[in-house]
Amino acid sequence: MAVIASVSGLNVAQPDLAVEFGASQSTILWIINLYTLSLAALLLPLGALGDRIGRKPMLVAGLVLFGAANVAGGLAPSAEVMLGARLLSGVGAAMIMPITLAVITSTFPEEERGRAIGVWTGVAGGGGILGMFLSAALVDVANWRLLFVLPVVLVLVALVMTLRSVPDSREISGHSYDTTGALASVVAVVGLICFLQEGPERGWGEPLTLLSLAVGGLAGVFFVLWELRRRDAALLDVRLFRERGLAGGSLTLLAVFGVQAGIFVVLFPFLQAVLGWSGLLSTAALMPMAVLMMLTSGLAPKLAERVGPKATMATGIALSGAGLGLMAAVVSVDGGYLSLLPGMLVMGTGMGLSMTPSTEAITGSLPQERQGVASALNDVTREFGTALGIALLGALLSAGYRDAITPRLDGIPETAAAPAREGVATALDAAHTAGPHAAALSHAARESFVAGWQQAMWAGVLAMAALLAYVMFRGPSRKQPLATT
Repeated sequence: MAVIASVSGLNVAQPDLAVEFGASQSTILWIINLYTLSLAALLLPLGALGDRIGRKPMLVAGLVLFGAANVAGGLAPSAEVMLGARLLSGVGAAMIMPITLAVITSTFPEEERGRAIGVWTGVAGGGGILGMFLSAALVDVANWRLLFVLPVVLVLVALVMTLRSVPDSREISGHSYDTTGALASVVAVVGLICFLQEGPERGWGEPLTLLSLAVGGLAGVFFVLWELRRRDAALLDVRLFRERGLAGGSLTLLAVFGVQAGIFVVLFPFLQAVLGWSGLLSTAALMPMAVLMMLTSGLAPKLAERVGPKATMATGIALSGAGLGLMAAVVSVDGGYLSLLPGMLVMGTGMGLSMTPSTEAITGSLPQERQGVASALNDVTREFGTALGIALLGALLSAGYRDAITPRLDGIPETAAAPAREGVATALDAAHTAGPHAAALSHAARESFVAGWQQAMWAGVLAMAALLAYVMFRGPSRKQPLATT
């Protein structure tokens, strides 16, 4: 719960962080994404390492590091310290998350394991909702720094329970730890996410952007070739992706969670900065989409039994893309929340239909004795997708905003125009001291944010269209047995 709550918690505090640190939208994006980036990059290597050295020691160490990093984040005097704290939080989270599920699967007997995993899933999902609501309430009535109290309290409780109740366990392997594969996977994830985040900001043809792509791409290719060579001793047996269900389910989760995370990053500034809503009201505004997502997620298995997993996934992906397109086409400052609501409802329905069959396609592709690999792959896919979505959609929003607001600042004094270029929150804050230019500056910032929003949404539509084409041709077959867990 602490790990998942920390993914969504800071979204609601974006305007406050920008004003507190005098930070640009790009810096705020890094503060949010550095946590998910380090979590996604280290989830697989640290999970495999914990299996070898002992799950309980790894879990205890991760909890201590995660708690200390959140204390540092709550006390951070500058954006630089906050970035460091978020990086270490992600490292601690990567030590915690895979170990928790591994402890359950290795401790509970088979007849109780499904129920235990169900509790684990429910608590993790509740962490995201609790994180958003409690964070919004704290930002509204107190201070954003109190956002870090919840993870610390949860960590202290979890640490006591771990020391008292969690037995130690480890896997005995006849192969050495795949250090080369672990390093290659980290470099590949970091390089590709940096490319997606810095491309819209710096330019896709800039040296640093191209270097990130080259490093990430080469590391990814090397990782695949190295893991093929290691075969049964590999960190991740990439031969498994020959299974249509596993490949299609993984790619769908990657894209859907990426778009979902990116949407939340751009939704909160729109509701808070552009519409002027409180954090709590902004969070409540997302609930119709979340409720539909949960309802359709429960209906998806029955639909998949009737029409097949491929048709169910394809329908969900198509609806998700349609919802994004509807939001991009209709959103406006004057239209406010009602210009978003229809697209949000369509997108929530589509995501619910696509998530459950995708997860079942992954677990159903592997035999019972390899369900640990399936669970780890499921986690890695979701977190990597989350990091990619925040990086790409957030960066497109920032770049679109900057391009749109620059020509709108003609005639506005540079003392007010300079902070306005950094992001909508700093622009609206600068408008308070802009004198007769206040109204023009506020209007320019809000309209420019919508322009950046539309750019990010259309990118999401393209991603969903590409995914739909893939699933239609390479999705899981109807004959594939889906896991009931």
